[in-house]
Amino acid sequence: MKKINLAITGCMGRMGKELIRSVNKDKTFKLVSLTENKKINKQISGIKPELNSLNAFKKANIIIDFTIPKCTLEILKIAVRQKKKVVIGTTGFTKKEEKLIKKYSRKISILKAGNMSLGVNLLIYLTEIASKSLGKNFLSKVYEIHHKYKKDYPSGTALMLGKGIAVGKKKDFYSMIGKKYLNKKSFPYGDKINFNSIRKGEIIGKHEVTFSSGKEIVTLNHESFDRALYSEGALVAAKWLSKKKPGLYSMRDLLNFK
Repeated sequence: MKKINLAITGCMGRMGKELIRSVNKDKTFKLVSLTENKKINKQISGIKPELNSLNAFKKANIIIDFTIPKCTLEILKIAVRQKKKVVIGTTGFTKKEEKLIKKYSRKISILKAGNMSLGVNLLIYLTEIASKSLGKNFLSKVYEIHHKYKKDYPSGTALMLGKGIAVGKKKDFYSMIGKKYLNKKSFPYGDKINFNSIRKGEIIGKHEVTFSSGKEIVTLNHESFDRALYSEGALVAAKWLSKKKPGLYSMRDLLNFK
């Protein structure tokens, strides 16, 4: 079977390093390119990292990107010119940036997910069902914990869970976003969806959605113990995307959740 030529951006980051380890164990792929936002004077897995450019991605079939929004959009501009497929694990995009990604997906295949974990994507699906079933008498909020190095908050996964709540209630997600707290011991329910983000230690990821009627509480949660589940999920996404026509896809499409 012909291997899929893969490029990994942000190769010196936590997820970049994890992706390289996972790719080296997977015979489906051939790692052909690594990029960073600064010059790296050493080889990694036999490849010298480059800056993002047309030349850096010319041999790749698929680019996997876990960086920051500004970098992701720069990569997408190059990918569109070269007709490369892109798996995006970057989080923290604005509404305007989301629209731009959708525009690019008319020309190339893009799979974008704030979380590549099967369990987390099941949690999002269950959140939609719970939100719809429990109805307007239940208020909801989202709680998440990540390692102290994670800069953005709420996390992309927390926002995906918030969107799941909004979808269940058939409401616009952006109009449902409430207050965003950081490192609070407790935080309130509200008419909108409030978020609380904890940044401490080396915690990989914990997410919790709570629904309350004032008389009872329903809680859905997920905890990650190994960062490899994200990189392995990204490779599953890359394999799946390799056979897809231009469009904007999600892990939900991959998992065939209705």
